[in-house]
Amino acid sequence: MIDQFLNRNRSEISVVPRSSIAGRTLALLVAIMTFLSCVTFGAVYMVQNSAVAWSSEVGREITIQLQPVQGDEMTSNVRTAISLALDSPGVGSAKELTIEDSERLLAPWLGDEFDLEGFDLPRLVVVHLSDPRAFDRASLEEKLNQSLPDATIDSHKPWQQKLNAMSGTIVFSGLLALMLIMAATILAVIFATNGAMASNREIVDVLHFIGASDRYIAGAFQSRFFAIGLQGGIVGGAAALVFFILAGIITNYLLPSQNAEQVELLFGQFSLGWLGIIGLIIVVAIIAGLTSITSRITVHRFLAQVAP
Repeated sequence: MIDQFLNRNRSEISVVPRSSIAGRTLALLVAIMTFLSCVTFGAVYMVQNSAVAWSSEVGREITIQLQPVQGDEMTSNVRTAISLALDSPGVGSAKELTIEDSERLLAPWLGDEFDLEGFDLPRLVVVHLSDPRAFDRASLEEKLNQSLPDATIDSHKPWQQKLNAMSGTIVFSGLLALMLIMAATILAVIFATNGAMASNREIVDVLHFIGASDRYIAGAFQSRFFAIGLQGGIVGGAAALVFFILAGIITNYLLPSQNAEQVELLFGQFSLGWLGIIGLIIVVAIIAGLTSITSRITVHRFLAQVAP
């Protein structure tokens, strides 16, 4: 009789009743924690991808700055700079940054109505490098100094370093927040498990009386809490996925173009892609596993403390 009881499927033993308030509350809490974890992971993932793309793009561009002069001489200087750049090894293309291009770049800060025509601004030539390793900056600078003494070259290295530092800080902060959320989830599971053990002390005593081992009881709790963690994790992960889809729609179709461009500077196209979705699934699995393992360890400690 006892052996038949102990050999029953653990899921049939209602150590933590499936319809209990504690079980529903824990499932809701796990769902919220999973949502926050997935949103944090997704944001970090998109920022990292955007920073890598930006760093790669910046590393493949240099800018030739020409001091303003009057008349047709400015046009001649621009053509000379473009010609010298295109003759350099490792250069893929070179083009002038027009006044209209400058106005568009400055529009987020100065507004669409701001007119740069009345200002003597330096003219810029944007040079795209097809092979940065083959590009010889010193050689191009020497040619420019001979033909255009006032011309200077900006490789954007300081901006690239600042961008890498900023993205590294954001990624580190996101991972730290993710670890704190995981820690809070573990603490919540510990409290929930202790509460379930205390409220079901009579059931635990009966199981002990008929010969159930601590391992068996811990396994029953682990199975139940794994189900709770998986249920809450799936709900939270699905909510996070819906959040990213809605955020992407709002960014791409509903936000004003200037605001959307600023968001895209940090998060890219606001799309997780397949790798990002796989990452969310891994986060859900980790939280379900943490819930299961934490409950088992907590049950063992509880039983050790109340053992006669």
